[in-house]
Amino acid sequence: MFQRNKPYSERIKSLNALNDHQEIAYLLVCHVFPWDTERALELALFRTFAIPSISKITASTGELVNRPRKRYDDTELILFEILESGYDSERAKRAFRRMNKMHGSYAISNEDMLYVLSTFVFEPIWWNKKFGWRPLRQNEKESGFYFFREVGKRMGIRNLPDDMDEFEKWSKAYAEQNATFSENNYKIGKPTLDLVLGFYIPKWLFPVGRPFLLALLDEPLIQNMGFKRPPGWIRKMMSAIMNIRKWIVRRLPESSKPRLGTRKRRPTYPEGYKIEELGTFPGSH
Repeated sequence: MFQRNKPYSERIKSLNALNDHQEIAYLLVCHVFPWDTERALELALFRTFAIPSISKITASTGELVNRPRKRYDDTELILFEILESGYDSERAKRAFRRMNKMHGSYAISNEDMLYVLSTFVFEPIWWNKKFGWRPLRQNEKESGFYFFREVGKRMGIRNLPDDMDEFEKWSKAYAEQNATFSENNYKIGKPTLDLVLGFYIPKWLFPVGRPFLLALLDEPLIQNMGFKRPPGWIRKMMSAIMNIRKWIVRRLPESSKPRLGTRKRRPTYPEGYKIEELGTFPGSH
């Protein structure tokens, strides 16, 4: 496999998943797989929306229906504050306080919180195996598990697993038992789908673009979200497009300048943001 100038991938090879998981996570997200990680976590949103108990609470805030870009940006910014600064930094502590205060305003079960956390661990693994320019190595997979386990501790999530494979089995079993269609799934999923499309194409092309984006989702997830199943030829075309992208990116150098989510231009916050103002609370919408 020909790879040109992949210094961060090489650096990660020498790092230990348990001891160096924060550095590995940072390098993966900001240098090695910036685009892939963001796409994977967008799909992770749909994975969580397919659980009716989660979509019901999310729909009740009104954010994803009325202000989907703000909800998306708030989620990303809190996560990037934790990732970029380190989960024990002062900025991360502020981000955790904000996130925990928001979550504490709603009756979210510990199991749903644990499931959402699991999607942040495993969706990037599944995405990179299928669509990334290379699959994640074992220490990279484990680093995501250790990183988000520490995040889960600071969120007050109980019953955090000690074993990555057991956590994956639990996550899949939880989805199998609880994922099913509800009106709220579609209610929040549709504006999120259009939000993601808006990153690439103008609004008038959304009807054309939706089947292509949906071709990246698996069939059970599409069904549980209430989306229209894309034709088989579109799935084949998207598979070919993603394979071409793999071939190209594999031959490109990794980004020497980190792609920081906290520095990304966001129309929601044209003049910048304060951590304490991110998110929403009951009645705020």
